[in-house]
Amino acid sequence: MKVNINGESREMRSVWMQESQIMFIDQRLLPHKLDFFMAQNVEDMVFAINDMVVRGAPAIGIAGAYGIAQAAMLGGDVNEAAEKLRTTRPTAYDLFFAIDYMLKSIGEGVKPQKAAEDYVNSILEKCKKIGEYGEPLIKSKYKILTHCNAGALATVDFGTALAPIRFAHQKGKEIFVFVDETRPRLQGARLTAWELSNEGIPYALIADNAAGYFMQKGEVDMVIVGADRIAKNGDVANKIGTYTKAVLAKENDIPFYVAAPITTFDFSLGDGEAIPIEERGDEEVLQFFRERIAPKETKARNPAFDVTPHKYITGYITENGIIKSEDIPNLKRYSTM
Repeated sequence: MKVNINGESREMRSVWMQESQIMFIDQRLLPHKLDFFMAQNVEDMVFAINDMVVRGAPAIGIAGAYGIAQAAMLGGDVNEAAEKLRTTRPTAYDLFFAIDYMLKSIGEGVKPQKAAEDYVNSILEKCKKIGEYGEPLIKSKYKILTHCNAGALATVDFGTALAPIRFAHQKGKEIFVFVDETRPRLQGARLTAWELSNEGIPYALIADNAAGYFMQKGEVDMVIVGADRIAKNGDVANKIGTYTKAVLAKENDIPFYVAAPITTFDFSLGDGEAIPIEERGDEEVLQFFRERIAPKETKARNPAFDVTPHKYITGYITENGIIKSEDIPNLKRYSTM
């Protein structure tokens, strides 16, 4: 992805391994400050995932892969490291897929760092393919709505929902992006807007509650979002508020696409009812940049994700092409790595 450093545009990944250390762009500090977090052991990795130094399902999976590699390189117990990492974010399936992949690869004699880099490169290739397959869906003059951040920060490079948008922009298509702010952590306002600014893609930030207004006015041509876990029937867990956008899109006859690599599909779950939904601390709702915005006696509920039933989804943009919900069970026969 492109990153502006002191007025100079550079290509950079959001997560990488440096000897036995794992480096992250610290997403908690964006867009005001570009700084980095260094994880030196599994406890640092657990903190980075829990505290959202790194976020986005594919990026969390990559962090998990690097965490297992790091534990092995430092002479630790990889199974113990795996159990610690599994307890961090329950909804994002890529984390569990990556950990299982690493344990299997190391058990088969693959060197830990090679296994991790192979996994990372595979995810990058998948996201690139998502961009290539999704780009033709976007016509010139299209206005696209996206929710949360499913760009390079969430996937290390290219993105999922943002990948087709990037490819369309690179092909010279005249496009415009509506960016939901994505309360309560403002991943759209802080992260997606930052990425689009660096890429030079025209956009406007909108309040979450304004999406229906722009859909009703005919100003949105399509919606593209990412995913944290997709059940076998096509139900999708994604950032809280996604379900609302899907229902609004259906009501206004607007195509609604989910972009995700096959590592995000959990074939063990029949439908979305079985997807574990993380509920985070109420301070994220009660505070705004650490300033309290509600009376002191106020309690809050803070589910981080919701589930969108497959009936609201036009199609899924994957590395194997654009598919429908009825195609998902057949994906098991494809190699995921």
